[in-house]
Amino acid sequence: MSRQNQQPAIQPETQASARQRWVAARLFGVSFVVVFVLFSLLPFSAQAQTPPNDPVEIGRALYGENCAVCHGLDGNGRVGAQLAKDWPSIRPDRVIASVIANGIPGSAMPAWSQAKGGPLTDEQIEAIVAYILTWESGAPRLPASTPTPVLRPPLTPPPDVQGDPNRGAVLYDQNCAVCHGANLEGRIGATLAKNWPSIRPDQSLRNVIANGIQGSAMPAWSQAKGGPLRESEIDDLVAFILTQAQPSEVFRPTPTPAFQPSWLSGWGGVLLTIVLFILIISGALIYQARSKQ
Repeated sequence: MSRQNQQPAIQPETQASARQRWVAARLFGVSFVVVFVLFSLLPFSAQAQTPPNDPVEIGRALYGENCAVCHGLDGNGRVGAQLAKDWPSIRPDRVIASVIANGIPGSAMPAWSQAKGGPLTDEQIEAIVAYILTWESGAPRLPASTPTPVLRPPLTPPPDVQGDPNRGAVLYDQNCAVCHGANLEGRIGATLAKNWPSIRPDQSLRNVIANGIQGSAMPAWSQAKGGPLRESEIDDLVAFILTQAQPSEVFRPTPTPAFQPSWLSGWGGVLLTIVLFILIISGALIYQARSKQ
């Protein structure tokens, strides 16, 4: 008897398993293409989140960050002049730009241009001017944006000082940080993160906040002097500032991250979830079909 090579029998693939593999392979291919297209859109999504180029929108944000604390969110004045009005000048844009850039010597209006030691570029000043002029009569009103709040740890009140430093921290961010800096390091106003050599520094600070400094950019903040703050709120501010007196102990606040929408937060995220589900099912079908061979 001649030797014959014994070959293992191969079970023919059933029609059902072949169809499963065909469907799964095509689902996998389509899903791969969809995923590739979705991720290729990421650069366009990032571009959509870039800051606007409209000078009025840029000025609206800058006004909220730098001007609203004194002139009010609606431009009707607070401790500064009313800006929501008609400007009778032939070139009101030049008048407003000059005041913002150079300030008004002897008044509470400081110079904001970088050329004068301030924080704003010429382009930023022009954007603020464009926004302010939207308040002239007949122009559409755009509310100013509010600054992003900061997070601070709980603070212990300093000894023998009235006021709550935790409430004072909130008031500081709302009223003082624009000029004196988020960390009290000074901006267009004086540095407050320092030791106060006075015998009663709380009283010295309270007097300056309440009554201002005549002939300087420091206005009076107490309601008795026409400002917006109550006596108890000034006490809270003083307590907060004194907790930050030692520069080594100054807390560096972390801005609350603003929500940045992207395609993953809407229908894009739903679609991606569906595609991933299809990929999982496709893989399971392919595995099942091969295991039956």
